[in-house]
Amino acid sequence: MATSPKRKTHAERVFEHLKRQAKPLSAYQILEDLRGDGVTAATTVYRALEQLVRSGRVHRIESLNAFTACCDPNHDEVPVFEICESCGAVTEHVDAGLAKSIAALSSHSGFTPEHSVIEIRGRCGACRADAPTV
Repeated sequence: MATSPKRKTHAERVFEHLKRQAKPLSAYQILEDLRGDGVTAATTVYRALEQLVRSGRVHRIESLNAFTACCDPNHDEVPVFEICESCGAVTEHVDAGLAKSIAALSSHSGFTPEHSVIEIRGRCGACRADAPTV
């Protein structure tokens, strides 16, 4: 008896879609892109994103209200996102030293961090190279 292929969950569809993207996407962009794959409700996308963020496979870029696949879901460090103001590209970095510095800052003040996201805005190398010099 032949077995049918395993159906993908909505979270798997959302994750695979985000991995293929060059830029972060809003939940509504994801919904529009995946309508043809059976994802038809905003609540479905939000539940999938919540699950993916909780598992560390996706990050929310808070200032953009958009989501991107994690560069390495096995890291525990605080992600740092460089956001290009010109082209919208987002690059994720992780640095164990930075995570220790943040923990030390919080320790000095008695603060217990639960969630940290660092976003740096500027221009990526390609856009900076394309910019006219003044």
